[in-house]
Amino acid sequence: MMGPMPMLSSCTKPKVYPQTPDGGWGWAVAVAFFFVEVFTYGTIKIFGIFLQDLTNDFGETNSRVSWIISICVFVMSFTAPLSSVLSKWFGFRLVVMVGGVLVSLGTVTTAFTTSVTQMYITTGLIAGLGYCLTFLPTVTILSQYFDKRRSLVTSFASTGECFSLFALAPAFSALKDQVGWRNCMIVIGLLQASMIGCGALLRPILIQPECSKQEEEPEGPQSPLKTNQDSKYELENEFTRTSLNSVDSGVQSIASDEQNAAADIMDLKEAEKDQALLSSPLKQIQGDERKRKLFGFSDFSLLKDTTFICYSLFGLFATLGFFAPQLYVIELSVSYGVQRSKATYMLSLMAAAEIFGRVSIGWVMNRKPIRKVYILLICTALLSLVLALFPAVSSHFWALASCCAACGFLFGTVGSTHIPMLAEDDVLGMERMTMGAGVYVFIQSFAGLAGPPLAGVLVDMTQDYGSAFYSSAAGVCIGTLFLSLVRPAKTGWNCCKRDRKCVEKEVMPDDFLEVDITSESSVTPKKTGQV
Repeated sequence: MMGPMPMLSSCTKPKVYPQTPDGGWGWAVAVAFFFVEVFTYGTIKIFGIFLQDLTNDFGETNSRVSWIISICVFVMSFTAPLSSVLSKWFGFRLVVMVGGVLVSLGTVTTAFTTSVTQMYITTGLIAGLGYCLTFLPTVTILSQYFDKRRSLVTSFASTGECFSLFALAPAFSALKDQVGWRNCMIVIGLLQASMIGCGALLRPILIQPECSKQEEEPEGPQSPLKTNQDSKYELENEFTRTSLNSVDSGVQSIASDEQNAAADIMDLKEAEKDQALLSSPLKQIQGDERKRKLFGFSDFSLLKDTTFICYSLFGLFATLGFFAPQLYVIELSVSYGVQRSKATYMLSLMAAAEIFGRVSIGWVMNRKPIRKVYILLICTALLSLVLALFPAVSSHFWALASCCAACGFLFGTVGSTHIPMLAEDDVLGMERMTMGAGVYVFIQSFAGLAGPPLAGVLVDMTQDYGSAFYSSAAGVCIGTLFLSLVRPAKTGWNCCKRDRKCVEKEVMPDDFLEVDITSESSVTPKKTGQV
């Protein structure tokens, strides 16, 4: 019978698979990601239920209160490269558990703040950093456990934030009315501590094909990869062989001894020079390898990729419309005569439609053959149109409810696919997804910082909540234009790489031929001195 210690050891060791499992322990990781979604993005989206209480309690404007969510989203996105590097150093499990502690601590301490400025620190900085350390590592390791089912599983698991809007928004709103917003914040913070347990479920995965195992077994205890010292010895042996082959062997005349000795000295000097030249690139390669190990999960050299630039600009502008609808839809409904108790259910309606959207897009993306970038492009274009319609239909309850349902559905399609889309070959590919995710979310952070305050300033200037939806629609529309350039940019990038390889193939053989001829000609004259 297996004791507790062996069972604990088996749970902490990496799970080894010969190929991407598309299941296995990945289902436990998917459940963990569901609850992480509930208490990260889900909590951010239901913050709108506290908007009126904070403006009345602290006597602040909408734009000042909106900065709380802006700073939170900015810190969550801006520190994404840090989250990636820490995940590489310490593993996904420990990073997510520490993030859960920070999120719970930040939300609980928010209940004891006396000003909006203090909430910038508790909710914005502390909780925002915790959100980053929990969300990004979880979605990254989930992508590693699934291949063919990646889109479908990610869509199902990401419905956690929809569940928060659908179930927790009315529940916390009723709780707030009974015990006040401060005590409600304490309850939310204690529930967020459950993400510590979600982090414990993130078992590392190791893909080790069976063919590589068979190849490694005959090698014995030594690693098949050569160490730096071995490479150095091989270089020295190579030059030793070169110098020995260049020295004449056999019977020589006494008259040619001095000439041969001088030639030997010249060969040895040339060998030393060659060795010095080759050792410099070797040190440079070793240095580059150390840099790749340090910054492997946040490689900013991706900014040279035109495809990634276009996709990042899409994420930058589209993020402007990600948070304003959930933040202001209640106040928009109330301003046009809808009772506040009924207006809260607008969030629930958006959440229910978003669940359906996430599941539907997961099923569509799982179909083959299909160009997934084009599907995302269509959904993004429709989302910008629906956001622009909100102010026009807000005077009619059922028309506004229909807009909320359509917005929720389309937001579910976009929100559940824009980060996993990095793993598709049309954007980066699975090999570069972990590097690109941190940089992509980092770029998004600036829109997350500017989006809600921009909407708040427009609301204060126009005294109309509909202006927040116009700004969101404009941002998503610009993002759609950049998304439409991703596929053409990828095609052009592949053509440039293919042309560059063709040029290298045409040039390199001539260089090597010239070196070979030179080395042979340097040895031939010396053989004429033999007898």
